[in-house]
Amino acid sequence: MPEERRDTIYLDHAATTPLDPRVLEAMLPFLQGSFGNASSPHAAGREASGAVEEARGRVALALGADPREVVFTSGATESNNLALRGVARAQAHARRPRRVVTCVTEHHAVLDPLAALEAEGFEVVRLGVDREGHLDLGRLEEELARGVLLVSLMSANNETGGRHPIAEIGARCREHGALFHTDATQTFGKEPLDVDEASVDLLSLSAHKLYGPKGVGALYLRRKRPRVRVEPLLEGGGHEGGRRSGTLNVPGIVGLGAATRLAEAERGAEAARVGALRDRFEATLRDGVPGLKVIGDPSDRLAGHSNLAFPGIDGDDLLKAMPDVCASTAAACTSASLERSHVLRALGHDPEAVVGSVRFSLGRTTTEGEVERAARRILDGLHRVTGA
Repeated sequence: MPEERRDTIYLDHAATTPLDPRVLEAMLPFLQGSFGNASSPHAAGREASGAVEEARGRVALALGADPREVVFTSGATESNNLALRGVARAQAHARRPRRVVTCVTEHHAVLDPLAALEAEGFEVVRLGVDREGHLDLGRLEEELARGVLLVSLMSANNETGGRHPIAEIGARCREHGALFHTDATQTFGKEPLDVDEASVDLLSLSAHKLYGPKGVGALYLRRKRPRVRVEPLLEGGGHEGGRRSGTLNVPGIVGLGAATRLAEAERGAEAARVGALRDRFEATLRDGVPGLKVIGDPSDRLAGHSNLAFPGIDGDDLLKAMPDVCASTAAACTSASLERSHVLRALGHDPEAVVGSVRFSLGRTTTEGEVERAARRILDGLHRVTGA
């Protein structure tokens, strides 16, 4: 169990996670004495290369993949761009339909690259969702029957925690000859996903959502049945099999490998613990907040996600009234633009629910005492905001 903290209560694990001390311990040798370039042929380079390949193997094992199918990147945003732009621009796929299917509730790291492809002449189909965030799989089937190059659908939503049926989607894509990409940033290491069993052809992930370091991630690229080709975004050195040039971030990659190993070992027990804490947190708030809404499907979401709509208040005002509770009113990647959630709007919620929503996300560092104190501080904050 994590140690109790007496200062800030951190409930924003969906935005980023603290670096696990065990991951830092694994990284330290490569931040200090073992500083070799993994591409160098001498002893220091070979040491670094060996550490990189060990980490590659750990990530591949977690996905049920071949280590040669794992490409290290700077994070999920780069992985998504390489997957989407790389497939669309690859000559190997030039004769395939110039159509891509996605969903309106995807992260902007998927929506924005697809908008760029649309400007280049690709047709991008954006599927809608119901009020709980579920896709209409019949509509997906109709689009696949018309011919599709690539389908990109996230494993679980970053704002609501709602899951997509990845294996069923993958099977439908395989049947129609479409490549399938999933942004697994929120699920990697937290939920099992075997790329062969789920018929996934490309998968993006990021270390900092997994108690690893920021600035490192990976893209899974299928090598066989079918072989996925991507046009690289970066040129200069031909690293990562020519798919992603640039000197490898050895300490970060080692950290990703260590974080993956720990997550795989602790996943089941941690999901049960965090899910129980979230349910207790929500039950306490329901008792004190009439009309409180859980956004998304309460019965089918990631264990740590709790997106709540507080009636009659502005979520930003609530956060300001409880500065020692870290949570968010939108995805961290878009909050700088003061954009209200495109996800909640897509789910069809009224403006009051969108404005009054706050995402709390629990994780490995969350304790029972913190959940109790956070609920009390939220209730106190609501009183200050409403004057009631």
